[in-house]
Amino acid sequence: VELNLTLLPLEWLLGTWECDEPGEGSFPTIKPFRYTETLHFSHVGQPVINFFNAFHAESKKPLHRECGFVRMQPGTNRVAFIIAQNSLVEIEEGELTGQQLSLQSLQLARTSFAKEPYLRSDGKLEQTVSMATDNQPLMQHLRI
Repeated sequence: VELNLTLLPLEWLLGTWECDEPGEGSFPTIKPFRYTETLHFSHVGQPVINFFNAFHAESKKPLHRECGFVRMQPGTNRVAFIIAQNSLVEIEEGELTGQQLSLQSLQLARTSFAKEPYLRSDGKLEQTVSMATDNQPLMQHLRI
């Protein structure tokens, strides 16, 4: 299927991306673990790129799943990521400059019974996820 012309500036993103080193996950109620992320960016000819991913570093067993879409505003360098997880949806928007995406979280929506997420943006290509439950305070859960 031919790539939609709107997405030509993002053609470099298509394919499979893997982290260089495993990330780390921990929480008081589970055994610490290492994980990898493999992101698959593909298209079906529409003006949107699809992606999905996280795997256990040793067993390669699938862990949490994020999936979503990357869109470009036609005729501009504006990009939007729409990311869905099992209890929340995030919309990030920003700009594409060459092969660099600069994005900012704009909106979060979550199920009415999920804990409110804690997000951190430090400008690095790094992801840190904190988690809290009714029995545990907010603390770092994942880092990659």
